[in-house]
Amino acid sequence: MGREEGQSSVELVAALPALLLAGLVALQLLATGYALCLADGAAEAGALALASGRPAVAAARGSVPGWAEDDVSVSVEGGRVTVRLRPPSPIPALAERLAVTSTAAARPR
Repeated sequence: MGREEGQSSVELVAALPALLLAGLVALQLLATGYALCLADGAAEAGALALASGRPAVAAARGSVPGWAEDDVSVSVEGGRVTVRLRPPSPIPALAERLAVTSTAAARPR
């Protein structure tokens, strides 16, 4: 029977990249979900501001945290406020593909 000394070390080294990739995917999915929650809140804040006669774009942009200020775009068409937000990601092309969009509507007074 052959010797098995160091076998677990070899298996760990072989499995480590797959484990790191699974962790990166899980964190990216969490970041995307968090970005969707932020986009929902920003769209709602913009719609509420629009309904009360205030600027919707400023309200929507003001409701996202500082790290997302460069990654958010807000558009207003009629009584609808649409917010598009790119989640944080170590791979910029991936963040662009995972961008989330949320829309809220309001009836102005």
